[in-house]
Parts: sequence; C-alpha cells; structure tokens
Amino acid sequence: MITQNALVKFDYKKLPEEHHEFYPFKENQVYIFLGEIAQMPGHCIVIEMKSGKIFSGYHTENFTELTEEEC
Repeated sequence: MITQNALVKFDYKKLPEEHHEFYPFKENQVYIFLGEIAQMPGHCIVIEMKSGKIFSGYHTENFTELTEEEC
C-alpha cells in the first residue's frame, strides 16, 4: 500500500509493453500520490511534480513508492 502524499513513479515493468503507449506517464518522472479514489477502489489520483498536471482514475498497483535513495 502506498502512503498518502508519498512520492511515486509509474512502474511500466508491471504492464505488457504493447500497453505502454496508452499511458501518459514518463518513466523517470516523479509524481505525488494523493490517494485512492473512494468511489473507485484500486484507482488513484497523482500529480506530476514538474508540471503540476493531475492524473486520476489510473490503477494504484501501477505506481511504486520511491525509496529514500530515489528521492
């Protein structure tokens, strides 16, 4: 489970390569995990750190919390 307000990255390793083009996330980009959507269990809201762009409705399981070394 990802901690609310944690820094995360989108983990493309968890997806088949043919699905990569359908996601707007960048591999080396950092996002802020705002949390799971109450009415959509398993889906979350994240904010891209650089641009402030908000993404919602994506599967929580596709994000990985950054370690201290990655921050």
